[in-house]
Amino acid sequence: MILVGTSGFSYRDWVGSFYPEGTRPRDMLAHYARRFPVVELNFSYYRMPDARTLASMDRRTPDRFEFLIKAHKSMTHDIPADPAERRAVFEEFRAAVRPLEESGKLGCVLFQFPWKHRPSVETVSYLAEIRDRYPDVPLVVEFRNREWVRPETHETLRRLGLGYCCVDEPALKGLMPRESVVTSGIGYVRFHGRNRAKWWDHKEPWERYDYLYTREELEEWVPRVRDMEARTEKTYVLYNNCHAGQAATNAQMMLELLGA
Repeated sequence: MILVGTSGFSYRDWVGSFYPEGTRPRDMLAHYARRFPVVELNFSYYRMPDARTLASMDRRTPDRFEFLIKAHKSMTHDIPADPAERRAVFEEFRAAVRPLEESGKLGCVLFQFPWKHRPSVETVSYLAEIRDRYPDVPLVVEFRNREWVRPETHETLRRLGLGYCCVDEPALKGLMPRESVVTSGIGYVRFHGRNRAKWWDHKEPWERYDYLYTREELEEWVPRVRDMEARTEKTYVLYNNCHAGQAATNAQMMLELLGA
């Protein structure tokens, strides 16, 4: 099964291009869920989510809709040195996503690590800790540093039952290559755009992801995604080039290419 969606849904600059004119923020999710079967929640990285908010989002979506939720930055970027503090963070996050687990709408939790996060005894050990803290939760890991691209990484993730997040981003030194790797029952691809000029040199964060894929660029991925589907229970394809509704445009384009 392949599920296609976008990274986030609540964007004012999508009104007119994706959402009908006059769409209010509180009505965006319901409209989005009529077009796509899955959404990746990114706000949870910036602020710890709470059960009340996620329960509300659950009620505004149909039964088979799925949420992919990004781990809070204290779980990937600003990891506490004290094990007790780490345990508290993981427990708080798990309590927040409980409504989605109970409704069957939690697709997975995405752990997106920063570029400075490189392979070492400590970082590999932390992957095992993540699995130990969430033994029964579907988990996917996204690396940003190319040093992780090696057989040992894939072997570790398979052993721990952690999914590997494949990415499409500019072909720049040090960044992750475009590959279709599967290490668990979940396949995962994130399209960040190919804006080489703005990836490192930008004033606003959104400039990095200001990119509209061509049909030909997405066609390159169709056989790869189909191959991932054949090796997984579910394969998620998410678009993070969210500026001006480009993610929604490309997600719809991919659905058409897949014949979905």
